[in-house]
Amino acid sequence: MRLLAAIGALAIIVAIAAAAFFFGGFYSVAGTQEDPAIVKWALIKVRSASIARHATDKAPGNLGDKATVQAGARQFMERGCVTCHGAPGAEWAKFSEGLHPDPPDLKEVVEGRSPEELFWVVKNGINMTGMPSFGAVGVADDDIWKIVAFIKQLPHVSDADFKAWTSGSAPAGAAKQ
Repeated sequence: MRLLAAIGALAIIVAIAAAAFFFGGFYSVAGTQEDPAIVKWALIKVRSASIARHATDKAPGNLGDKATVQAGARQFMERGCVTCHGAPGAEWAKFSEGLHPDPPDLKEVVEGRSPEELFWVVKNGINMTGMPSFGAVGVADDDIWKIVAFIKQLPHVSDADFKAWTSGSAPAGAAKQ
């Protein structure tokens, strides 16, 4: 019984110390400050588990269809995804280097995510990362699926193909000629 009381007391002390650390302002939320390893680990685990649990929408049709992939490339460019994630032959915007955590290089993460997971992320965004919710600003699910189709093919898209598919596209909000 004493062992359980000691464990309970220790848990209370740790909880109070953690609360004092976080709510007392000792934890820096500066974008220039690296997160402690335990915080980084926890955020990655929570994000991955949340995406896996909530990504339930099923992909319509064939995401490998050439026309769908090309339309997705245009959506990727027009919606400003290139700004933070770059694209074949297109660099990230300089300010994206100041985001914390860094926006992922999609060519490196796309293989580890299902189309459903990618759709959920694009539609809902990721809290505290700078990834916006495209669903919240009225982007249609069909357009989000096109973006997903392009992202899934991204590691295999050449600079020339991306340029051809997006010629005439401008980032959202930019005046088109």
